[in-house]
Amino acid sequence: MTMHTQAAAGRWQIPSGNAARLSALVRAVVLPAVLPVVQALLLALVPVWVAVLAMGPGTARAGEVLDRVASSHTLKVCIWPDYYGITYRDARTGRLTGIDAELSAELAKDLGARLQHVDSSFSRLVPDLLESRCDVAMFAVGILPQRQQQLRFTQPYLSSDIYGITTKSNPAVRSWADIDQPGVQVAVQRGTFMEPVMRESLRHAHLVLVEPPQTREKELMAGRVDVFMTDYPYSRKLLDSSDWVQLIAPPQPFHVLPYGYAASPADAQWLARLNQFVSDIKRDGRLARAARHNGLTAIVAP
Repeated sequence: MTMHTQAAAGRWQIPSGNAARLSALVRAVVLPAVLPVVQALLLALVPVWVAVLAMGPGTARAGEVLDRVASSHTLKVCIWPDYYGITYRDARTGRLTGIDAELSAELAKDLGARLQHVDSSFSRLVPDLLESRCDVAMFAVGILPQRQQQLRFTQPYLSSDIYGITTKSNPAVRSWADIDQPGVQVAVQRGTFMEPVMRESLRHAHLVLVEPPQTREKELMAGRVDVFMTDYPYSRKLLDSSDWVQLIAPPQPFHVLPYGYAASPADAQWLARLNQFVSDIKRDGRLARAARHNGLTAIVAP
């Protein structure tokens, strides 16, 4: 060590007595003042860390869906393949028909992407979207408050009331007034908007929840239920394809619900692009044309 270095070190050396007093001062005064601030800062950051961890690898960030579609050239669309008039897959041919079978192809075309349909259902809708198994749900999803708590919806493109379906030979249900009567078994598809509506409105009849592999039609034909509740698209298709069907329409509007396309709440840019698509198909006639092809003109939203 040179004399210059030794001199410099000497100038900065703290006498041992002073060092002890400084250490005691830090412990007695500085640490008690600083620690609460540090603890408060760490506690304030906990919700942020929890939110980031909860998002997980499958959750979309802002703009991520459009980026993913552009890079993969693939659009993943959730459908319910048993939804007559909306997204219905023929068990024999495998062909998918319905208004959203057509419109999902239009969305993929607009995005320059290959269309990949992902089978879903109303009961699996939320996890399928939040876990990014699909980019958008396109099967006439009712815009319900409980769904809006977890998902984001486009502007409505359809709207429908609730209808009853029974058999022509069923003596128990011949009119709307016959539905909510003691002993009547009323079926709804689990997860559809009819479930909470009918649970709230029925006072005397018994509500039966149906889920795959059972179907409402099979339960009705087997005599295990007297009537099942559905919407306009499903009722139209049944009337067109089955001669045993008796439609029970409400004498006045019962519970008209708007339908939209659903997406994860994590990507506002993607929702904006979906809303643009709905505006486009309303303006350029593609929505009207697809509705006409599937007998749904009466329920197209303005």
